[in-house]
Formats: sequence, structure tokens, C-alpha cells
Amino acid sequence: MTFANPSETPTRRRGVLRAATSVPPAVGFGMLWLALMVLCALFANWVRPYDITQMDLSARLSPPGTPGHWLGTDELGRDVLSRLIQSVRVSLVIAFGATIISAVFGTTLGFLAAQFRGVVEHFVVMLADFQAALPFLIMSLAVLAFFGSSMWLLVCLMGFYGWERYARIARGLAISAGAQGYAAAVVQLGATPRRVYLHHILPNVASTLIVSMTLTFPEIILMESGLSFLGLGVQPPETSLGNMVGFGREYLTTAPWIMLGPAVVIMLTTLSISLVGDWLRDKLDPTIR
Repeated sequence: MTFANPSETPTRRRGVLRAATSVPPAVGFGMLWLALMVLCALFANWVRPYDITQMDLSARLSPPGTPGHWLGTDELGRDVLSRLIQSVRVSLVIAFGATIISAVFGTTLGFLAAQFRGVVEHFVVMLADFQAALPFLIMSLAVLAFFGSSMWLLVCLMGFYGWERYARIARGLAISAGAQGYAAAVVQLGATPRRVYLHHILPNVASTLIVSMTLTFPEIILMESGLSFLGLGVQPPETSLGNMVGFGREYLTTAPWIMLGPAVVIMLTTLSISLVGDWLRDKLDPTIR
């Protein structure tokens, strides 16, 4: 039987306390804001006070602070707070789904380039250079104008934004890891390339890829907001942050609260993700220590 050292508990507590206090105030605010946004997205159906399509023409363009409508109403008498909560859910779902697609697609191509080299590597690098040089917003406008806008098409289209970053990172890290001893050792033991990349190389490069995802996530939110602002993103009766800003611009002088609410949420969300992403990069990158 072994007994725990009584001094370990205070030491562990001091370590946890030191880790908690080492978070800068700006990063702590970003974490709290992102947690609030995630909770709003998960429990939007229970949190929002009204349905997003419920109209009250007698209370149209009510200012913030009106009893029953704390953020006011829009031109059709719809509650701005309810639509803002639903917009947070839609925008986060699009951004999260597109980020996952982009990361999986780009990492897979990067691993394929590192494994096969030669023609495959040159093709992947050429494709990544082409994607980096292509004006993605113009391509998105053309695709959505030709095929029409839908939630699934928008998520898949946004999923091709920034994949070349993951491909370059995964390729470089996979080549570096392949030159080290642990990858060669498991190959000598008979491991298949799939097992080498998924069980040995991917866990070692996951921290860098995760940090890259936190940097791509706010860009996708801004991209979706821009498309919705131009009328080619999320279509009514559904709503998103960019959609609300787009419709609210017509009432900027008479009812600015329609546009200012989602605009502030977009700004704080993208800023929070960027702050947390930079902080994670500093914490997970061993070369900075």
C-alpha cells in the first residue's frame, strides 16, 4: 500500500492556481465571451423570448429598453434579441462546420503529399498555391449566384476557405516527423502508413493544427457575414449575424440598434477567438518557451 505525500496536494493546488492566474485578463474575457456564445447557440430555443418570425406591427422599431423587447424591435416588430440569439447559433454552426471541413481536407492532402512525394506532392503544392492566389470572396459570390444559397452549400463552400494553410502545415510537420526516429521505428515494426499518420504523427502535430483552426474560425465568421450582408448568404426566414447587419443598414439613421447589436457580437466574437488563438499558440508552441 502506498500513501500520498501530504505536501503534494498544496503543491498541486498552487500549480492550478498559478495556471489560472497566468491567463491574461483579455484572454480570460475572450474565453468567457466564447463560452457565452456557445451556450446561446446550444440553448437558443429555450433562451430566446420570442420566435424569430413573430411580428408585432404595433411595436415596430421600438427602441432598446422597451418592456418585453430589451434590445428593441426591427421594422416588422420582430424582437431583436431573439433574432440575435438565433443568429449566433446559425453563424457558429456555419463557422464550426466549415472549419472542420477545411481542417480535415487540408490535413489529408498535406499527409498525402508527405507520404507519396513526387508528383502527388507537386500537385498538392500547386493546388495550394492556386487556392491562395484565388480571390475566395469573388469565387463564393459566383458559386452562390449560380447555384443559389442554402445552408449546406454555404457550409461546404466555406469549408474550402483556408484549407491550403492546413495542407502546408501538415505536409511540413509530417515530413519533419517522418525524419525522426519514432516514425521510422513503427514502420520497421510493420505499421501501415495509415496507422503511422493517424496514431503517431497526427497526435504530435495536433496542437499546431488546433491553433491554426482558432485563427481560421474568425475569418470564416467574417466571410459568412460578408456574404449574408450582400444577400447571398443565409436567406430569410432564417437569420445570421451578417444577415441582420445587411437588413439593418437601411435603418441605420432611424433604428441603429437593429445593426449595432449583431455588429458588436461579430466584433467581440472574432476578437475573442483571435486572442484565445494567439494565447494557445504561445502556450503550445515549444519554440517560444
